[in-house]
Amino acid sequence: MIWETIETPPGLAPPRPLTMRVQSIPARHSFPEHAHGWNQVVYAISGVLTVAVEGRSLVISPEQAMWLPTGLRHRVGSLLGAEFRSLWVAEEAGQGMPASPTVFGVSPLLQALIVEAVAIEGEEDRDAYAGRVTALILDQLRRARSLPGALPWPRAGALTKLCETLYADPADPRGPEAWGRELGMSGRTLARRFEAELGMSLRSWRRGLRLFKAVELLGGGLGVTQTALELGYGSTSAFVYAFRTGMGCSPQAYMRGRAAVQPMRNHARNSRVSAQVCR
Repeated sequence: MIWETIETPPGLAPPRPLTMRVQSIPARHSFPEHAHGWNQVVYAISGVLTVAVEGRSLVISPEQAMWLPTGLRHRVGSLLGAEFRSLWVAEEAGQGMPASPTVFGVSPLLQALIVEAVAIEGEEDRDAYAGRVTALILDQLRRARSLPGALPWPRAGALTKLCETLYADPADPRGPEAWGRELGMSGRTLARRFEAELGMSLRSWRRGLRLFKAVELLGGGLGVTQTALELGYGSTSAFVYAFRTGMGCSPQAYMRGRAAVQPMRNHARNSRVSAQVCR
């Protein structure tokens, strides 16, 4: 389970006021820990990103992004690979943004603007169109709805093996005792270490993981019943109840909301629309 390092391109110029960076992150690759002299929005139009910042690690889906203020040391990578879109925001342009790292929901409009900004990057801006797109992106960032958090992720060690295994197979039924034997510790020790490092019990984390994966699977076109089976639910109704509790709408309503913005999704190659379509 070795991760490879991605070298940061040399000679990167500061944003004026916003720079878009496009990069594919292969599976199990990450940038080394670093900091910028400007703000950054960490986002992927497809795939899941792992972000380590301020002594904690978490994963964000294409329905989420993370605001990183100037000077904050961080590391970004992907377990299974992702289409990375990094927005660098100059200090003066970031006025009114959060002063601490913040996870927020990505609206369909913001996603479409990011895709458009990438498409016109480097073109001659004779009619100031690029400037208007930039201004709209900054407005959308200021209006973005912050989220209470993303899915916590261990930074290293035995718990990483556990979480990576469950991410690959969320239907895995093993609890703390079985996992403790797998990892060479008692179930009680495992439960304590898990809660101390991730801030929640293994059971609560598994519930969050299933919701996280449900959005990913439904967004990829899998049906409700098949998604329930993939996630290890005993019945479709149990999955629907859990999804509604976590997302505020049923899986069917979520999928209808996605269909309503399907043209935008087709424009953003392999992207997934925001969970805000439930609203």
